Amino acid sequence: MTTLGELAKALELELRGDPTRSIVSLAALESATAEDLSFVSEKKHLPKLADTGAGALILHPDWADAWPGCALLSATPYVAFARATRIFDNHPRASGQVHQNAFVADSVRLGAAVSVDSGACVEADVVLGDRVWIGAGAYIGHGTQIGADTVIKPNTVICHQVTIGERCTIHPNTTIGADGFGFAPSAEGWVKIEQLASVIIGNDVEIGANSAVDRGALEDTVVEDGAIIDNMVQIGHGARVGSRTAIASQAGISGSTHIGARCVIAGQAGMAGHLTIADDVHIGGQGRVASSVTEPGHYSSGTPIQPLRAWLRSASRFTQLDQMARRLAELEKAAGLGQNEDDSA
Repeated sequence: MTTLGELAKALELELRGDPTRSIVSLAALESATAEDLSFVSEKKHLPKLADTGAGALILHPDWADAWPGCALLSATPYVAFARATRIFDNHPRASGQVHQNAFVADSVRLGAAVSVDSGACVEADVVLGDRVWIGAGAYIGHGTQIGADTVIKPNTVICHQVTIGERCTIHPNTTIGADGFGFAPSAEGWVKIEQLASVIIGNDVEIGANSAVDRGALEDTVVEDGAIIDNMVQIGHGARVGSRTAIASQAGISGSTHIGARCVIAGQAGMAGHLTIADDVHIGGQGRVASSVTEPGHYSSGTPIQPLRAWLRSASRFTQLDQMARRLAELEKAAGLGQNEDDSA
C-alpha cells in the first residue's frame, strides 16, 4: 500500500487532490475501486469517467476538468501508467543465491547477488554479471556472457558463446543461439552448413516466450539496444534488428535481413532474406516483405477482414485478375485508348 502523494513523488507528476489517499493497486477504469489508481491514455475514453469507481486517475492536464476526483497529471499518461506498474510489480523476487539443485560449472564467473534457480544448468566458462537471474530449468551454454540485471526466465535455452547485454529479459521457453537454417543442396541431398558465428543481444532488450533467435553462419545475428520482441517470433541467422524496434507475435525474419532503428513489425509479418529495411518503417499485420524498403513510412499487404460472402467473391475475382487485365487491354486497343499523344497526332 502507498499513498497518492508518494506516487506523485516517485513518478514526478503533479498531484491534484488528497496526498494521503491510500492506493492499493492499479486497475482498469471499468473495474477500479476507491483504493485503485487507473488512467486515461486517450481523449476518446473520457466518457467512461462517469462510471468508474477509481480512487485516482492518471490524466493529461488538458482533461483535468472532466474528472472531479484525485488525479496525477501527466503529458504522457500511458507512459506514466507504465512507470506506475513498476511500483506495483508483483513478480517473484530473485533469491540472490545458487540453488542446491542447480548445476554451475567450476569455471563459471559469477557477479554479485546472482540467482540460479533449481534445475538450471550453467555450463563452463559462462560469465554472469551482477544480479543476473537464471530461472528454473534454464540452460546457459558454454562461454556465454550475460550482463548485469538481466533475467533469463524458466526453461529458456541460451546456446554456446552467446552475448546478452544488461537489463534484458528473456521469457520462458525462448531459444537464443540455436543453429540457423542453413543447408546446401547436393545430388546426395541437403548438406548442413555449420553455423559458426553467434548471437549478440544489446542492452535493455526484451524477448517474449517461445521465440527463437538463430546464430549466424559467418556473421553474428544482432539485436540492438532497446529492441522489444513479442512471443513466437523467428529471427533468422545473420539478421540484424535495429535499436528500439518492436516486432509483434508470429513475425518471421529471414536470414541476413537488416531491420533499421525504431521500426514496428506487426503480427504475422514475414520478410524474405538478405533485405534491408530503413529506419522508422512500420510493416502492417501479415505484411509480406519481398524486397528492401528504403524509405520510412507505413506499409501494408495483409488482406483486411470482410464478411464471408464478400470475401469469397473477392477471392474468386482474384483468380480472374490476369484474364480481366487482358480483356481490358483488348478493349482499350479496340477503342483506340492507351495511345500516346504523338501516335494520335
